[in-house]
Parts: sequence; structure tokens; C-alpha cells
Amino acid sequence: MHVVLVLDHAHINGGQAKVALDSAVGLRQRGHRVTVFAAVGPIDPRLAACGARVICLGQDDIASTTNKLAFAAQAIWNARAAARLEAELTLCDPRDTLVHVHAFAKALSPSIGPAIRRSGLPCLYTMHEFFLVCPNGGFYEYPADRICHRTPMSAACLTTNCDARSYPRKLLRVVRHLGLEHVAGLPGLFRHVVTISALQERVIAPLLPPRTVFHRIDNPISVERQPPERDGGGDFLFVGRISTEKGAPIFAEAARRAGIRPVFVGDGPSAAELKARYPEAVMLGWKTGPEVQALMRRARALIFPSIWYEGQPLTVYEALACGCPVIVSDACAGREAVEDGENGFWFRSGDAGALAAHLTRLSDDGLAARMAERAYERYWSAPLSVDVHLDRLEQVYGLVMREARPVPHPTERPGLRGAAPAGP
Repeated sequence: MHVVLVLDHAHINGGQAKVALDSAVGLRQRGHRVTVFAAVGPIDPRLAACGARVICLGQDDIASTTNKLAFAAQAIWNARAAARLEAELTLCDPRDTLVHVHAFAKALSPSIGPAIRRSGLPCLYTMHEFFLVCPNGGFYEYPADRICHRTPMSAACLTTNCDARSYPRKLLRVVRHLGLEHVAGLPGLFRHVVTISALQERVIAPLLPPRTVFHRIDNPISVERQPPERDGGGDFLFVGRISTEKGAPIFAEAARRAGIRPVFVGDGPSAAELKARYPEAVMLGWKTGPEVQALMRRARALIFPSIWYEGQPLTVYEALACGCPVIVSDACAGREAVEDGENGFWFRSGDAGALAAHLTRLSDDGLAARMAERAYERYWSAPLSVDVHLDRLEQVYGLVMREARPVPHPTERPGLRGAAPAGP
């Protein structure tokens, strides 16, 4: 089949792009034709190496733009992306082409919707975050540091400043969401929606049309199978963006109460303040993937205290694959990977005292060793490998294609078969 993958970035700049681009390479290796349509470069060199077709518009995102006003217009409605995508999809054979949208909110904008609709091609959307239903994409009030339970685009939503930067930026996102709903019609366009956690589906299902079909496809985890290396001892480890919504301050406070040394891998807006307030904290900065996994194999536990929903936090699964127990907030999707009391613990979200109690419990070497063994064995009994991810993708793609009504190719005359396919 021919898969058109639509996303903001043509290179890996986070988990969302990594999943999309890894799948592009994997699908090519399985013999499918792949087109990657993206707004922002540079282009991942693996795409050319595997023979994928790439259309990259060379546009900016919010981090790279030098003209905030021009980017605001692009973020609301990217006319160039719409025209280029429509031209590309016109060339595709509807008998074997499927459009899979991974991301639009950072550069492409909702303008991709009419282009996909007019093409008539079967399509689906992966819900890496919540931009399809929530203006700020996270159901999170940044100024108040709490999950938002308001109905998106309701009066209560519109009058609440939930943006991480400012209320005018929230209003910009509201304008974009109006276009998403009433001009692009994205919620109705994507009958098939891929989710990456059960929590995510529970949150979004009431906000999408009743005809929506949900498909669970776990993100792949890239971890080499090696047993844990810890022989007694081991650090309590935090890995990721050091920020309030990720719960970093909660871990630092809980560690102090439990009398243990917190170790942070990563960086973020809360790092300097935490180091000043908790001088006992060890700040290692960002590390490479293999370095992080080596730290996890020697750690006593990973602490994942996020106070917002998350999607499918890959760090949690990566830790379990390394034989590292996980202590996780009960408000986030990471709890789905942890069986409380078996391969880690849940704790009440935002409660430093509850987290401190589990840190104290897991200071017991025997318990830590048993949990490490269970974490390792449970993960590797059903690993989230790239092949498992691709198998599930192909299964869902096949279902979506079979549901779509066959449409004759526009260049095919009656009685003529075998029109040349588009793309490499």
C-alpha cells in the first residue's frame, strides 16, 4: 500500500516525530510505499536511505520563527501547506493510498483538513496529544498547575487562562480551534482515531462524534534486552523535562522527606530553582538514550510524578524494560504500565508525602530486587517492539482501507487496468 504520513517535523524533535518517522522507515522496509509530508526541516537522512518520498516545505515552527506575527497566521491557517498537500494527494491512487496524520498543531495547522477531505482518500489520526479536542492540547492549566476538567471551547474554557505563556496566546489557540472545528472539520474528518493509552481514550471519547472508531496502537520502545545491573544500592531517578507539570518539585520534596538523594536526568524551566531549593539534588543534565538506559539498569527506581494526563510516557516503559521499578502518579497514563505493588507503586498525584512513603518502602533492598525482577520479566513477556508496532499499524491500515469504498483512479479508462502508481 501507499502510506502518506503527515506531520509537522521531518526530523526527530520529540517522541511524536520519532514514532512517525520510525514507522516510515519500518513500513518502507516491509515493502510499502511511503510519502512523508512535513512543514519543518531538516529531513531525517534515514528517509532518503530507505527510499521514502519526502515533501518538506521548509517552514518555521514556534521555536525557529523570527517573525511571530507571520507564524501566528501560519499556525491558524497554513495556506501553503494546504495547497501543497492537496496537489500531492491528487496524484495518489485511491485504490491503495491511505493518509495517516500524526501532527499538525506546531506548523501545518488545521488547513490540512479540507485537502484530505477533497482527496476522498481513507485517513486516520494518531492522538499523540489532545489538540484535536483541546485548544491548548493538554487539558492542563499551566498557571494553576492542575489538570483542566472544563469542556473545551465552553464559556468556562474561553475565560480561563490555561496557556503556559499568556492569555493572548490562549486566544490565538482558540481562534485556531474554531478553524479546526468549523472550517477544517477535523473531528468529523477522522472517523478512525489511534490512541496510545486507555486514559487518553476515556478523556477524548465524549468530545468526538459517536461514529468515531478508536484503535489502540502502543508506541514502540527501543531498548536492547539486557538484565538490570544493580547489586544493592541504586539511585531514585527522574528522567525528562524538569518542570512543574512533570512533577519534578514533588519528587525533590518527597526525596527530602524520605531522606534520600534525588537524581535528575534532563533539564527544564524548574531546574535552577530546584537546585537552589534542594542543594542535595543531583542534576545530570540531558543524556543520550544509551546513557539513560545504563542509568536505569543501575537505578533503584524511576520516579514518574507527572501531574497531567500524558499520552503514553515512553520513559516508564523504557525503565521497566531495563528492569527498573517505577513509582508513578495515579493521574497520568503511565500508571497503566505499572501494577501497584508488583513492578512499582502508584501514589496520589501531587502528594509529596505519599510519594515519600513509597521511596521509604523501596529503600528495602529485598523489595527493590523483587520489583526489579518483576519489572523486567513482565515487560519482556510482551515487549513493545518496533515490529509489534508495525504489525498493529498494518492491521489497522487494512481495516481502514477495507472500509473505504473503492473509487476508480481518475486516469483509468473503462477496461484499462494497471495505471502507474504515484510515488516511488
